[in-house]
Amino acid sequence: MEGPVEVVGDDGSVAVSHRFTVAICTCRRSRTYPWCDTSHRRRTKPAERTDETERSD
Repeated sequence: MEGPVEVVGDDGSVAVSHRFTVAICTCRRSRTYPWCDTSHRRRTKPAERTDETERSD
């Protein structure tokens, strides 16, 4: 969303961001909650896929 943004938590705490663009965390894994820091993303590269068209018959 476009900033500045003010978020009020369930406990009444207020978080403010003055950035031009901000992402709100919905998975609650962020170290900077309520702002998203992409902690939900996989940190390792997925295993390389094998090409199924290279089968020997």
